[in-house]
Amino acid sequence: MREHYTFEEAFSLFGPFTGANIRCRRIDPYTIESYMDLVPANTNYVGTHFGGSLYAMCDPFFMFLLMEHLGPDYIVWDQRASIDFLKPARARVKATFHIPPQRIADIQQNLTKKRKSHEVFSCDIIEESNGRIVAHVEKVLYVRRRARSEDS
Repeated sequence: MREHYTFEEAFSLFGPFTGANIRCRRIDPYTIESYMDLVPANTNYVGTHFGGSLYAMCDPFFMFLLMEHLGPDYIVWDQRASIDFLKPARARVKATFHIPPQRIADIQQNLTKKRKSHEVFSCDIIEESNGRIVAHVEKVLYVRRRARSEDS
């Protein structure tokens, strides 16, 4: 078995994503997009996208981006999440996750003054065919500098 997978390969093998037909791609070092077609495996009782799958397509990416850019001297954990379902989704949906380099620099700068912070990120889930926002997701990430005595 290979020891290293590309970003897209790793997520294409991730069980919750394959089960719900969720796909993702890296747009640039600071941006990831996930998308999901409506298929029987992610359809709810009334024929629209299952809410759990809509949330799943958004769950890991802000944490992943922040961990990747802050590096091993920081600990990043999901602390809280919410999703507001605005309209039923009946076609392919997508969500874009972006953390600008300046925001990452600001987080690092703030953590030189204090040991931990709670960072809020949000995104919209959009039905691609019409550009309609079907859900809004907000994530709160706990971020702190790793103590000197803590090893990976």
